[in-house]
Parts: sequence; C-alpha cells; structure tokens
Amino acid sequence: MAERLFKSMKGAGTDEATLIRIMVSRSEIDMLDIRAEYKKLFGYSLHSSIQSETSGDVRTTLLKLCGGDDA
Repeated sequence: MAERLFKSMKGAGTDEATLIRIMVSRSEIDMLDIRAEYKKLFGYSLHSSIQSETSGDVRTTLLKLCGGDDA
C-alpha cells in the first residue's frame, strides 16, 4: 500500500483520485502500519509527501486522514 501511495504522488502531477481512494479506505490501525512502511521504504514520512504534493482542501483532508507526521 505504501508503494501505491508513493506512485500516486511521484513525478509531475499527483493522482489525487488514487491517493484519496487509498487514504479513505484504510482504518486508523492500517494507516499506522502504512505510515511506518512508507517511511521505511522511502526515507521520509507519508505526511511530508502529502504536504508537498497536494494543496488546498485535498491537502487538509488527506493530512487529517494520515493522522500525523512520523518525521
């Protein structure tokens, strides 16, 4: 799941539909595991990726769903 999130934000443009679908379909417990795996695989937090790759209401909502920064 961490890899799918990464790919949705990689390169020019963000695949917001995929990013949103993954984020809203995971439970709070799953999200903790996904955040840990994301940081392990990519060396930085999911929170920081969302913050840098999205904007506006989408950013605000996804950061709340993410739950926290594992910096």
